[in-house]
Amino acid sequence: MNKRITILLCLILAFSLIVAGCSNQETPSSENGEVAEKAGENGDFKAQITFSGSSTLAPVISAIATGFIEEHTTWNNVDSSFPEENIIIYVSAGGSGAGAKAVIEGTSDFGMLAREIKDEEKEKIKDMNAFKLGVDALTISVNPENPLYTIKDDLSSEEIKKIFSGEYKYWDEIDSSLAHEEIVVVIRDIGGGAHEVFQNTIMGDTQVREDAIQAPSMGALVTKIIENKNAIGYASFGMVNQNEGKLIPLKVNGVEPTKENIINGSYKISRPLIVVKSGELTPAQQAFMDAIMSEKGSQIIEEMGYVPAN
Repeated sequence: MNKRITILLCLILAFSLIVAGCSNQETPSSENGEVAEKAGENGDFKAQITFSGSSTLAPVISAIATGFIEEHTTWNNVDSSFPEENIIIYVSAGGSGAGAKAVIEGTSDFGMLAREIKDEEKEKIKDMNAFKLGVDALTISVNPENPLYTIKDDLSSEEIKKIFSGEYKYWDEIDSSLAHEEIVVVIRDIGGGAHEVFQNTIMGDTQVREDAIQAPSMGALVTKIIENKNAIGYASFGMVNQNEGKLIPLKVNGVEPTKENIINGSYKISRPLIVVKSGELTPAQQAFMDAIMSEKGSQIIEEMGYVPAN
C-alpha cells in the first residue's frame, strides 16, 4: 500500500470534522542510541494539535491539515529535530463562541473564530496569540428559483432588517409583482459568530423573527436556501463560491459582494477569519501555523472561496 493510500486510511472522523494522520512505519526502537537521545530531548513533545470553533473555518483548517499530513506523515519529516511521531491534528466545529471558550478553558490548543475577538474574551485568554487567516462576508442570498433577483437584485439595510425581523412576511410586500408567498428566513444559531456579525451590522437592536430557521452550521444554512425557493439567508461568501449557481447573492445598499468590494471595505457585512491561542506556540504548533500562513495555505483558503489575509 503506497504512502498516500495509507495516509488517507488514517484520516478519522470525530465530532463535526476531525483530521488525523498516521504512518505504516514501525515505532523506532529505544535500543538505537541516536533515537533514544532524540526521544529524551523531545520527551515533552506534543504530537497532537487540536482546533475547535467556527464551522466556517473548520473545513479550511481540515483541508490544510490533510495536505500537511499527506506531505509529512511524521513530525521528523517536518523538522529533523522533532521525534518520529505521527502527526495528529483534530478539528471540531461548534461555533466561534465555543472556540474562544475552549481556549479559555484549556480544552483545545486553538480556537477558530469567524468574527472579531470580544474584549471580554481577550481579558480571559492569557498571553493571547491571534492569527488572521482571511476575510469572509455574509451575503444576502436567495434560491435561483426566486424571481426576486431578476426584479430587484439590490436590498437596502432597512429592507433586509424588515425581512429578517418579520415586518415583511410575504414576498409581495417587498415588490408587488412577487408572489404572495411566505418568506422563509434562515439564520445561523443565535450563539454563532455569523449571527453576531449580522446582528451588529444590519439588525442593531431589532431582533430576528422568532420563527426563523436556525441552522447549526453555515453549510446547513446554505442547504436550506438551496432546498427552498422561498428561503433567504445570510450565506457565507465562501459557501456561495463553493455552491456557484445554486444560490444567488444580492447587492446590499448598491454594493455587490465581490472579492474586491470585501477587500476595500465597501461591502459592509464582512468578518475576519481568526485562529487564537493562549500562550506561546510549541515548535510543532508553530510549524503547522507556518503552513497555514504560507502561500500554499493561502491558496487553499482562496480555493475554498474566502479572501486570504496574505
